[in-house]
Amino acid sequence: MIQRDNELSIRRQCELLRLNRSGLYYNAILPDATAVEFEESLMARIDHWHTRCPYLGSRKIIIKLLEDGFPVCRKTVRRLMLKVGIYAVYPKSNLSKRNFKEAIVPYLLRDYTASYPNQVWSIDITYIPMPHGHMYLTAIIDWYSRRLVGHYLSDTLDATSVIYTVKETVKKCGIPAIINSDQGSQFTSDDYKALLHSLNIRQSMDGRSRWADNIMIERWFRSLKTEQLYPNEYHSPRELRQLINTYVDDYNNIRPHQALGYKVPNDFYFGSFAA
Repeated sequence: MIQRDNELSIRRQCELLRLNRSGLYYNAILPDATAVEFEESLMARIDHWHTRCPYLGSRKIIIKLLEDGFPVCRKTVRRLMLKVGIYAVYPKSNLSKRNFKEAIVPYLLRDYTASYPNQVWSIDITYIPMPHGHMYLTAIIDWYSRRLVGHYLSDTLDATSVIYTVKETVKKCGIPAIINSDQGSQFTSDDYKALLHSLNIRQSMDGRSRWADNIMIERWFRSLKTEQLYPNEYHSPRELRQLINTYVDDYNNIRPHQALGYKVPNDFYFGSFAA
Protein backbone atom coordinates (compact mmCIF):
# COMPACT_ATOMS: atom_id res chain seq x y z
CA MET A 1 0.00 0.00 0.00
CA ILE A 2 1.25 3.48 -0.85
CA GLN A 3 2.14 5.57 2.23
CA ARG A 4 2.36 9.31 1.67
CA ASP A 5 4.43 9.86 4.85
CA ASN A 6 6.95 7.13 3.97
CA GLU A 7 10.61 8.10 3.63
CA LEU A 8 10.48 6.76 0.07
CA SER A 9 8.96 9.08 -2.50
CA ILE A 10 5.55 8.22 -3.94
CA ARG A 11 7.21 7.76 -7.31
CA ARG A 12 9.70 5.23 -5.88
CA GLN A 13 6.95 3.34 -4.00
CA CYS A 14 4.95 3.06 -7.23
CA GLU A 15 8.00 1.75 -9.08
CA LEU A 16 8.63 -0.91 -6.43
CA LEU A 17 4.97 -1.96 -6.36
CA ARG A 18 4.66 -1.70 -10.14
CA LEU A 19 1.73 0.69 -9.83
CA ASN A 20 0.66 3.48 -12.17
CA ARG A 21 1.16 6.75 -10.30
CA SER A 22 -1.72 8.45 -12.12
CA GLY A 23 -4.11 5.98 -10.50
CA LEU A 24 -3.43 7.53 -7.10
CA TYR A 25 -5.04 10.77 -8.16
CA TYR A 26 -8.08 9.30 -9.90
CA ASN A 27 -11.50 9.74 -8.34
CA ALA A 28 -14.32 7.88 -10.06
CA ILE A 29 -17.11 10.18 -11.20
CA LEU A 30 -20.52 8.58 -11.18
CA PRO A 31 -23.07 9.96 -13.62
CA ASP A 32 -25.82 12.00 -11.99
CA ALA A 33 -29.49 11.60 -12.80
CA THR A 34 -29.42 14.43 -15.33
CA ALA A 35 -26.54 12.85 -17.26
CA VAL A 36 -28.26 9.46 -17.29
CA GLU A 37 -31.51 10.99 -18.52
CA PHE A 38 -29.66 12.90 -21.25
CA GLU A 39 -27.91 9.73 -22.43
CA GLU A 40 -31.22 7.85 -22.49
CA SER A 41 -32.81 10.59 -24.58
CA LEU A 42 -29.78 10.62 -26.87
CA MET A 43 -29.92 6.85 -27.35
CA ALA A 44 -33.62 7.06 -28.11
CA ARG A 45 -32.97 9.71 -30.74
CA ILE A 46 -30.11 7.71 -32.30
CA ASP A 47 -32.49 4.76 -32.55
CA HIS A 48 -35.13 7.05 -34.11
CA TRP A 49 -32.81 8.20 -36.91
CA HIS A 50 -31.52 4.66 -37.44
CA THR A 51 -35.13 3.54 -37.90
CA ARG A 52 -35.90 6.31 -40.37
CA CYS A 53 -32.59 6.04 -42.27
CA PRO A 54 -30.83 2.73 -41.42
CA TYR A 55 -28.01 3.50 -43.87
CA LEU A 56 -26.78 6.56 -41.94
CA GLY A 57 -23.41 6.17 -40.25
CA SER A 58 -22.26 8.01 -37.13
CA ARG A 59 -21.12 11.12 -39.06
CA LYS A 60 -24.53 11.72 -40.62
CA ILE A 61 -26.43 10.75 -37.48
CA ILE A 62 -24.44 13.44 -35.65
CA ILE A 63 -25.73 16.01 -38.14
CA LYS A 64 -29.32 14.97 -37.44
CA LEU A 65 -28.71 15.03 -33.68
CA LEU A 66 -27.24 18.53 -33.87
CA GLU A 67 -30.32 19.62 -35.81
CA ASP A 68 -32.40 18.17 -32.97
CA GLY A 69 -30.49 20.26 -30.45
CA PHE A 70 -28.15 17.62 -28.98
CA PRO A 71 -24.60 18.97 -28.34
CA VAL A 72 -22.73 15.76 -29.16
CA CYS A 73 -19.41 14.62 -30.58
CA ARG A 74 -18.73 11.67 -32.84
CA LYS A 75 -16.95 9.71 -30.10
CA THR A 76 -20.06 9.77 -27.91
CA VAL A 77 -22.38 8.82 -30.76
CA ARG A 78 -20.17 5.94 -31.88
CA ARG A 79 -19.97 4.65 -28.30
CA LEU A 80 -23.74 4.67 -27.89
CA MET A 81 -24.30 3.11 -31.32
CA LEU A 82 -21.98 0.25 -30.34
CA LYS A 83 -23.68 -0.03 -26.95
CA VAL A 84 -27.10 -0.69 -28.47
CA GLY A 85 -25.82 -2.59 -31.51
CA ILE A 86 -26.70 -0.04 -34.20
CA TYR A 87 -24.79 -0.19 -37.48
CA ALA A 88 -25.42 1.48 -40.81
CA VAL A 89 -26.92 -0.83 -43.43
CA TYR A 90 -27.13 -0.66 -47.21
CA PRO A 91 -29.70 1.90 -48.38
CA LYS A 92 -33.12 0.57 -49.35
CA SER A 93 -35.82 2.26 -51.36
CA ASN A 94 -39.11 3.47 -49.91
CA LEU A 95 -37.82 4.02 -46.38
CA SER A 96 -39.97 6.17 -44.13
CA LYS A 97 -39.50 9.77 -45.13
CA ARG A 98 -41.59 12.84 -44.83
CA ASN A 99 -43.79 13.46 -47.87
CA PHE A 100 -43.42 17.18 -48.47
CA LYS A 101 -46.46 17.21 -50.79
CA GLU A 102 -48.71 16.27 -47.88
CA ALA A 103 -50.03 18.88 -45.47
CA ILE A 104 -48.54 18.47 -41.98
CA VAL A 105 -51.05 18.63 -39.14
CA PRO A 106 -50.17 20.59 -35.98
CA TYR A 107 -48.79 19.23 -32.73
CA LEU A 108 -51.68 19.29 -30.25
CA LEU A 109 -49.93 18.16 -27.09
CA ARG A 110 -47.63 20.98 -26.01
CA ASP A 111 -47.83 21.23 -22.19
CA TYR A 112 -50.54 18.57 -22.34
CA THR A 113 -51.11 16.00 -19.59
CA ALA A 114 -53.34 12.99 -20.21
CA SER A 115 -55.87 12.50 -17.40
CA TYR A 116 -57.51 9.19 -18.37
CA PRO A 117 -56.79 6.06 -20.47
CA ASN A 118 -57.25 6.27 -24.25
CA GLN A 119 -57.13 10.04 -24.18
CA VAL A 120 -53.82 10.20 -26.06
CA TRP A 121 -51.90 7.49 -27.89
CA SER A 122 -48.46 7.74 -29.47
CA ILE A 123 -47.63 5.63 -32.53
CA ASP A 124 -44.27 5.03 -34.18
CA ILE A 125 -42.24 2.51 -36.20
CA THR A 126 -38.83 1.07 -35.42
CA TYR A 127 -36.36 -0.89 -37.55
CA ILE A 128 -35.18 -4.31 -36.31
CA PRO A 129 -32.28 -6.06 -38.09
CA MET A 130 -32.50 -9.77 -38.86
CA PRO A 131 -29.75 -12.25 -39.78
CA HIS A 132 -31.03 -11.99 -43.34
CA GLY A 133 -32.91 -8.75 -43.92
CA HIS A 134 -34.93 -6.73 -41.45
CA MET A 135 -38.38 -6.25 -39.91
CA TYR A 136 -40.38 -3.21 -38.81
CA LEU A 137 -42.31 -2.93 -35.56
CA THR A 138 -45.25 -0.53 -35.31
CA ALA A 139 -46.30 0.15 -31.72
CA ILE A 140 -48.83 2.30 -29.87
CA ILE A 141 -48.48 3.47 -26.26
CA ASP A 142 -51.11 5.07 -24.03
CA TRP A 143 -49.90 8.36 -22.57
CA TYR A 144 -51.86 8.15 -19.33
CA SER A 145 -50.97 4.61 -18.22
CA ARG A 146 -47.76 4.01 -20.24
CA ARG A 147 -49.44 0.78 -21.35
CA LEU A 148 -48.33 -0.65 -24.69
CA VAL A 149 -51.81 -1.01 -26.16
CA GLY A 150 -50.94 -2.33 -29.62
CA HIS A 151 -48.09 -3.57 -31.79
CA TYR A 152 -47.57 -5.27 -35.14
CA LEU A 153 -44.45 -6.77 -36.74
CA SER A 154 -44.10 -6.53 -40.52
CA ASP A 155 -41.47 -6.84 -43.24
CA THR A 156 -42.75 -3.72 -45.03
CA LEU A 157 -42.51 -0.05 -44.16
CA ASP A 158 -45.69 1.47 -45.50
CA ALA A 159 -49.02 2.88 -44.38
CA THR A 160 -50.69 -0.53 -44.55
CA SER A 161 -48.93 -1.77 -41.40
CA VAL A 162 -49.73 1.44 -39.53
CA ILE A 163 -53.40 1.31 -40.52
CA TYR A 164 -53.67 -2.36 -39.52
CA THR A 165 -52.09 -1.63 -36.12
CA VAL A 166 -54.52 1.21 -35.41
CA LYS A 167 -57.56 -0.84 -36.46
CA GLU A 168 -56.60 -3.85 -34.34
CA THR A 169 -55.76 -1.70 -31.32
CA VAL A 170 -59.08 0.15 -31.55
CA LYS A 171 -60.90 -3.21 -31.65
CA LYS A 172 -59.22 -4.26 -28.39
CA CYS A 173 -59.02 -0.98 -26.50
CA GLY A 174 -61.56 1.44 -27.90
CA ILE A 175 -61.12 4.75 -29.70
CA PRO A 176 -58.64 7.35 -28.40
CA ALA A 177 -59.29 11.08 -28.53
CA ILE A 178 -55.88 11.88 -30.06
CA ILE A 179 -53.13 9.90 -31.81
CA ASN A 180 -49.69 11.50 -32.06
CA SER A 181 -46.94 10.53 -34.52
CA ASP A 182 -43.93 11.94 -36.28
CA GLN A 183 -44.06 13.34 -39.82
CA GLY A 184 -43.22 10.07 -41.59
CA SER A 185 -44.93 9.42 -44.91
CA GLN A 186 -47.03 6.61 -43.38
CA PHE A 187 -48.69 9.13 -41.07
CA THR A 188 -49.25 11.79 -43.73
CA SER A 189 -50.79 9.35 -46.21
CA ASP A 190 -54.39 9.88 -47.32
CA ASP A 191 -55.39 6.38 -46.20
CA TYR A 192 -54.10 6.89 -42.66
CA LYS A 193 -55.74 10.30 -42.36
CA ALA A 194 -59.01 8.90 -43.70
CA LEU A 195 -58.97 6.14 -41.08
CA LEU A 196 -58.53 8.58 -38.22
CA HIS A 197 -61.23 10.83 -39.65
CA SER A 198 -63.66 7.90 -39.93
CA LEU A 199 -63.05 7.06 -36.26
CA ASN A 200 -63.32 10.70 -35.17
CA ILE A 201 -59.74 10.64 -33.85
CA ARG A 202 -57.83 13.91 -33.78
CA GLN A 203 -54.42 13.63 -35.43
CA SER A 204 -51.35 15.25 -33.90
CA MET A 205 -47.82 15.36 -35.34
CA ASP A 206 -44.42 16.19 -33.88
CA GLY A 207 -42.98 19.53 -34.84
CA ARG A 208 -39.97 19.58 -37.13
CA SER A 209 -36.79 18.93 -35.10
CA ARG A 210 -38.96 18.48 -31.99
CA TRP A 211 -37.39 15.17 -30.94
CA ALA A 212 -39.08 15.13 -27.52
CA ASP A 213 -42.65 15.37 -28.83
CA ASN A 214 -42.98 11.58 -29.23
CA ILE A 215 -40.31 10.56 -26.74
CA MET A 216 -42.56 8.16 -24.77
CA ILE A 217 -42.81 5.59 -27.56
CA GLU A 218 -39.20 6.13 -28.64
CA ARG A 219 -37.99 5.33 -25.14
CA TRP A 220 -40.13 2.20 -25.12
CA PHE A 221 -38.50 1.07 -28.37
CA ARG A 222 -35.05 1.68 -26.89
CA SER A 223 -35.90 -0.33 -23.77
CA LEU A 224 -37.26 -3.19 -25.88
CA LYS A 225 -34.06 -3.37 -27.88
CA THR A 226 -31.51 -2.94 -25.10
CA GLU A 227 -33.27 -5.19 -22.58
CA GLN A 228 -34.79 -7.89 -24.78
CA LEU A 229 -33.62 -7.97 -28.39
CA TYR A 230 -29.90 -7.20 -28.20
CA PRO A 231 -29.12 -9.69 -25.37
CA ASN A 232 -31.04 -12.53 -27.08
CA GLU A 233 -30.66 -14.36 -30.37
CA TYR A 234 -33.44 -14.65 -32.92
CA HIS A 235 -33.17 -16.18 -36.37
CA SER A 236 -36.66 -15.86 -37.79
CA PRO A 237 -39.65 -13.50 -37.66
CA ARG A 238 -41.43 -16.09 -35.50
CA GLU A 239 -38.66 -16.06 -32.88
CA LEU A 240 -38.50 -12.26 -32.98
CA ARG A 241 -42.26 -12.02 -32.54
CA GLN A 242 -42.10 -14.31 -29.49
CA LEU A 243 -39.42 -12.12 -27.89
CA ILE A 244 -41.46 -8.98 -28.50
CA ASN A 245 -44.68 -10.53 -27.18
CA THR A 246 -42.91 -11.71 -24.03
CA TYR A 247 -41.45 -8.27 -23.43
CA VAL A 248 -44.80 -6.53 -23.97
CA ASP A 249 -46.51 -8.90 -21.54
CA ASP A 250 -43.84 -8.39 -18.87
CA TYR A 251 -43.76 -4.63 -19.41
CA ASN A 252 -47.54 -4.24 -19.08
CA ASN A 253 -48.12 -6.73 -16.25
CA ILE A 254 -44.96 -6.99 -14.14
CA ARG A 255 -42.74 -3.93 -14.39
CA PRO A 256 -43.48 -1.06 -11.95
CA HIS A 257 -43.29 2.38 -13.53
CA GLN A 258 -41.96 5.35 -11.59
CA ALA A 259 -44.30 7.81 -13.33
CA LEU A 260 -47.25 5.68 -12.18
CA GLY A 261 -46.27 5.64 -8.52
CA TYR A 262 -44.55 2.29 -9.11
CA LYS A 263 -47.71 0.61 -10.33
CA VAL A 264 -47.61 -1.55 -13.45
CA PRO A 265 -49.18 -0.12 -16.64
CA ASN A 266 -52.02 -2.66 -16.83
CA ASP A 267 -53.13 -1.98 -13.25
CA PHE A 268 -53.06 1.75 -13.89
CA TYR A 269 -54.89 1.42 -17.20
CA PHE A 270 -57.68 -0.97 -16.16
CA GLY A 271 -57.91 0.40 -12.62
CA SER A 272 -58.86 3.78 -14.01
CA PHE A 273 -61.81 2.27 -15.87
CA ALA A 274 -62.99 0.54 -12.70
CA ALA A 275 -62.71 3.67 -10.55
